[in-house]
Parts: sequence; C-alpha cells; structure tokens
Amino acid sequence: MPQFNDTELTEAVIRSFEETPNPRVKFLLEELVKSMHDFVRKTDLTLDEWMYAIDFLTRVGQKCTPTRQEFILLSDVFGVSMLVDAVNHREREGATETTVLGPFYVGEHKQMPHGTDVSPPGHTGERMFVQSRVTDLKGKPLANVPVDIWHADDDGYYDSQRPGYLTEGPSLRARFVTDADGRFFFRTILPCSYPIPTDGPVGQMIIETRRHPMRPAHVHFLVNAPGYEPLITHVFIEGDKYLDSDVVFGVKDELISKIEHHIDGVMPDGKPAKGPWHLMTYEFHLRPGAGAAPKPMMAATEAA
Repeated sequence: MPQFNDTELTEAVIRSFEETPNPRVKFLLEELVKSMHDFVRKTDLTLDEWMYAIDFLTRVGQKCTPTRQEFILLSDVFGVSMLVDAVNHREREGATETTVLGPFYVGEHKQMPHGTDVSPPGHTGERMFVQSRVTDLKGKPLANVPVDIWHADDDGYYDSQRPGYLTEGPSLRARFVTDADGRFFFRTILPCSYPIPTDGPVGQMIIETRRHPMRPAHVHFLVNAPGYEPLITHVFIEGDKYLDSDVVFGVKDELISKIEHHIDGVMPDGKPAKGPWHLMTYEFHLRPGAGAAPKPMMAATEAA
C-alpha cells in the first residue's frame, strides 16, 4: 500500500492518470501535478496560505460574468498569456510579431467600408486616421483578407465596458477587408493608456503588490488570411509612458508605431479632416501556414 506522504504522494497522483486515453492530456496533467507539488514542497506552503489561494481563485471565478472574464485577466497579469503566445510563435521569420488577444475580442466584427469612422457618438477624442497594408513575407499584397480591429476610447474604456453596450451596439471595433493592393484604412479616435479593472480580486492583488495597473495605448488587429497563420497583435503608440511596464507584458519593439500629428484639412482618403488629426501607418507581414481565428470565451469582457 502506498504511503501518501510528502515523498510518495506525487507519484501516486501521477499513476492515477495512467489510463487517460489522450496522451497529450495525460502528459499535461502529469506535468501540472509535478509543478504544483514541487511548488508546495519548495515553499513549505502552510494550510492558511493554501486556503487563501483557494479563496482567491474562488473569488476570481465568482467575478466572471457574461460581460467579464477575470481568469483571462489573471492569466494576463501573471504573464502566462504572453508566455503561451511566445512558445507558440518562436519562429517569426520576418512575419509581424504577435501579442496577446486580450479578452475584449468578442468574435467576428461587422464588416465596414474602407474609410468608415468607427468612433462612438459624442466622443471628445482626438481624431486619428489608420492606414495599413497586409502582405506575405516577400512583400506581395494579400487581397480580400478580413482584418478585425478594436481599441479603447479616449477615456480608456472599451465599448463592452459601457453600460449600454448590449443595447446600443459596438463602437471602436469593426472588420475591414483588404483591397487588391492589400490595403485597408479607417477613421477613429486616438486611444490612450488605461488601467485594467481593479475592482476584482486580480486588481486587488495588483494594488497590494504595488504594481501599477496600466496598459499603454494600442489598437488591436486580428488578420486572418486563408493559407496563412492568423495574426493576433497590437500596434502601440510611440512615446506612451507605460511601454516599458505594460501590466500584461504585451509590448514588443516592432509593434510600436510613430503616430504623426497633422493639421492638414484633408485626410489621406481625400475627405475633410475637420480639425487636427493623427496618422497611424503600419504594414503587416503574414507567415504561410494554417490555423483558425480564436473564439471569444464570452460575448464581451471587462478585462485587459
């Protein structure tokens, strides 16, 4: 009979998974048990500390709703989301760098014509024109490629964080399809840096550990071309003071864009500017391959 003590318990738990039909599931469970047991031994974890951890995870789960995913937020601030992304995209070979999806992706967005203004009604933000292009690794333009975009407003909130989201519909998110030259463009407002929600257990942990809760300003892009790996990334705004300390560790140098300030009366699409505006220009390079665009865990969220 095995002795379920601190030296034999781990092997006993691992043996309990011997009949697991899926070898990958079996491997993942075994490695998870080893890591968790090693952590307990290495730290001499107390019963009170373990109960606190259980209570913390319980509160994380209780904070999740149809419009909030606290577990994604926890994964993000621990750097796990970026680590999973990194180990799945080690070889970029000239392709645009990836970063976290973030839990504000709500699934396929409504397709809109090039040049559409995706700003929310009554906004007070500074105007921005985004022009972009999608190519393969050799610079060949990729036509008819769907590109989903979404970002926070000038107050630092995503549309899904607003009380009227479910009734008023989305803003600052859309789908554009590239033209014959691989290009797409749209009008919006300049995003700003913003804090992750701090009203839940994850935010409480950030505050208690003296970490700041801020993300640098960025626009999300999801590029999904047939025959190529889906690209999930952000384009960050140069000069943001949180670029070196993103709370979810999502910044990469290649993804930082210099935003040009303009006072021209006409934007690049030939239409009136109605005041000063900013220009974001970025080109995405896709790697050949396969894969499916991600599915949102919930309809909309209030996480990072």
